[in-house]
Amino acid sequence: MADKVQIHTDAAPAPAWNFSQGLRKGPLVQVSGQGPQDPATGAYLHPGDVGAQTRRTLENVKAVLDAGGASVEDVLMFRVYLTRREDFTAMNEAYGAFVREHCSSGVLPCRTTVFVELPNEAMLVEIDALAHI
Repeated sequence: MADKVQIHTDAAPAPAWNFSQGLRKGPLVQVSGQGPQDPATGAYLHPGDVGAQTRRTLENVKAVLDAGGASVEDVLMFRVYLTRREDFTAMNEAYGAFVREHCSSGVLPCRTTVFVELPNEAMLVEIDALAHI
C-alpha cells in the first residue's frame, strides 16, 4: 500500500494549527480546508465579500492540488462551509465560474455545502477537496 505523503506549497497559506495543507496517498489527494487568505502574508482578504473570498479560497485549494500532482479536473468532491445562508447565491456564482474555468471536460465535481461557524471571524467561506489522479 502506498505511503502517505504530505503536500506543502508556498502558493497556499501555511496551516495555522496541527494539520497538513494536503496529503497524497496513492492516487488520492486530500486538500485541507482552505480559506480566503493571502498565501504570502496569511492575511484574510476581501472582508464581507463572499464571492471574492470564494475565488481566493478556491485558488488556494488549487495551489495545494497542483503541488500534489492533481488538478481541479481531478476533483471528485468539494466541501464548502459557509457562515451565512444569505451568502449561498454569491458563493455559488463564484464557485460555478471557477469550476467551469478549470474543468474543461464539462464534468463538474460533486459538492456539499453546509452552514457553520468558522475558526476566524473574517472567514465567510472555507473549502476542502478530494481528488483522484
